[in-house]
Amino acid sequence: MNTTSAAEDDDPPPSREYAKALGARLRAIRGQQHLSLHAVERKSDGKWKAVVVGSYERGDRAVSVQRLAELADFYRVPVSVLLPTEDHPGSSSATGGLAKIVLNLERLHSAPADEVTLLTRFVGAIQRERGDYGNRVLSIRAEDLRTLAILYDTTVEALTERLVRWQVLAPDSLILDGEP
Repeated sequence: MNTTSAAEDDDPPPSREYAKALGARLRAIRGQQHLSLHAVERKSDGKWKAVVVGSYERGDRAVSVQRLAELADFYRVPVSVLLPTEDHPGSSSATGGLAKIVLNLERLHSAPADEVTLLTRFVGAIQRERGDYGNRVLSIRAEDLRTLAILYDTTVEALTERLVRWQVLAPDSLILDGEP
């Protein structure tokens, strides 16, 4: 006897949801590096076919742990960055509405030094940890933004307003309510 309701049959299986969330993370990382699918294929000398990476990003094709590790190496990010968070993959409530947090490092260096000292030190520590020194922008996690808010003795929302005022929040950052 089948005890599954019709509504339950319409829900995608959890593994499909995870594949889509993983794909969204892959697409976000590729986007942060300003690479098209075809640019990935060219940059990898054909190791990563555009159609395959696109299938991973849509969640249409399963990616093995080995291939995920190789893709993380190609993008020069830790594998953990590619994995969706345990809570809802698209959730951004912890970041005050921010879906993607990107800092403009060029603007950071021209911001008032007395106000951005903590942020500059924090960014330097992240760059050292990642071995990432040559970029004009730096993506940070929601946890990093919460940590910075604590260091600045303020809320995430107030810190986000400061980042906008200092023009340190890069245009690549997306705010869910549609505001730039």
